[in-house]
Amino acid sequence: MSKNLKKYILWFAQEHVDFRFPEIQSILKLFNISQNFSKPTNSELPFWIIDLPDEEAARKIASRSISLRCIVELWAQAKSIPVLHTAVRKMVDDNPQWKETIFHRNSSFKMNIEMYNKHMNQAAKVAKIETFNYLPVTGEVNLKDPDVQFTYIEFYGLDPMNVPPEPDNVLFGRWIANGRRRDLKELSLKQRKFIGNTSMDPQLSLLMANQALVQDGHLIFDPFVGTGSLLVSAAKFGGYVLGTDIDFLMLHGKTRPSRIKQKVREKDESIRANLAQYGCESRYLDVLVSDFSQPIWSGNFHLDAIITDPPYGIRESTAKVSAKEGSSSKPPSPPPGQFHCPSRSHYDLDEIFRDLLLFSVKHLKLGGRLVAWNPVIRPEYSDDTLPSHPCMKLVANSEQILSTYSSRRLLTYEKIAEGKDSPATSTDEGILETNMNFREKFFFHREETRKERRLYKVQQRIRGLEEKAKRRKDTALE
Repeated sequence: MSKNLKKYILWFAQEHVDFRFPEIQSILKLFNISQNFSKPTNSELPFWIIDLPDEEAARKIASRSISLRCIVELWAQAKSIPVLHTAVRKMVDDNPQWKETIFHRNSSFKMNIEMYNKHMNQAAKVAKIETFNYLPVTGEVNLKDPDVQFTYIEFYGLDPMNVPPEPDNVLFGRWIANGRRRDLKELSLKQRKFIGNTSMDPQLSLLMANQALVQDGHLIFDPFVGTGSLLVSAAKFGGYVLGTDIDFLMLHGKTRPSRIKQKVREKDESIRANLAQYGCESRYLDVLVSDFSQPIWSGNFHLDAIITDPPYGIRESTAKVSAKEGSSSKPPSPPPGQFHCPSRSHYDLDEIFRDLLLFSVKHLKLGGRLVAWNPVIRPEYSDDTLPSHPCMKLVANSEQILSTYSSRRLLTYEKIAEGKDSPATSTDEGILETNMNFREKFFFHREETRKERRLYKVQQRIRGLEEKAKRRKDTALE
């Protein structure tokens, strides 16, 4: 098997670097591409080299990846430009059959020049292209829709403050396919019909859908659905979507508009309208007003994946239905035919994740995934404090840094066993206190950071005054 593998370049956009490896791993599993792909030593590099069985596998990866700009069949890689050209010449000479395929006289072509950490004008790029005049291309140049594309990459390191005179790495190959970056513009929140304060960025929501292994015909659920951003991304990949939320006004489009210039929400703003906007209305099942702490689903309700962004108590409050303060009993059910607005209480993050894991064990199919965000205070974070369950395996953990003291981690769990009503657990009981006080600690650290900034400004001002006084004194002495 290994002898038949070909090398390909994964050329990434330099965004959400920590999410690349989990996404590529998930896509390989989604398409059942048998490949032992290990995380590169330096995962921040904009290009990774991967062995794949064929070009079809490469196209499948590109057809789903949001992180990828493109995927390229690797012909040569070197530490210097002259060595690269020697390797490319040898590659062409060793494959005479390409004259009837890649270099066919009727095949139009195009050369892509990619630079990392260095700007190059068009004239310089054309000069780079001319250095490949030994390639036996005989067809016409076609910049819009060529039959064959070649890609040349020069990598000048990761430090923009220390750019070397010559590239650290140069690569050349045949372009295979672009990633799904085009979806980011299509799903932009700027043009979305219905959004809220916490609507998920399209890139992150699509990454979540990939890590949830969403595919055509899957049933996808979001228990904290909000304005349905995650449902949109899941539906784009073919999933049938439904969700719940305790916020009646949000689900009915009655909350205050999030856009600055919008005074009142339009009558047709809804999650359904969002899916209709992107041609996915047929994938929309429904959304229900429901308290997740008191599930409404029957035992034979099964899901392929759960993707969600629980409320943290920062921009959106965390709430659940509860009895009046001081009562240990469950809230009473309303009399038939009468409206009843139950009292609410704070829904702690540790409770949310415990309920999420228990719900996943009960309703996910074997191999199904739970993909959820978990906010953390960075100085206090430890992998040992993450919520766990014996039936759920943590397969990915990626960090999105929000500030110097806070971040949120995208946790991906896979159901590996059927379980009874065993409780969700943690290897460290301290997680209960850490998550429960996240809101308090978030605002505490934010205030401490503001104090540090104010103190720094005062110190800088004092130093400036002292230096100014010293210059005056020196001038007077002269």
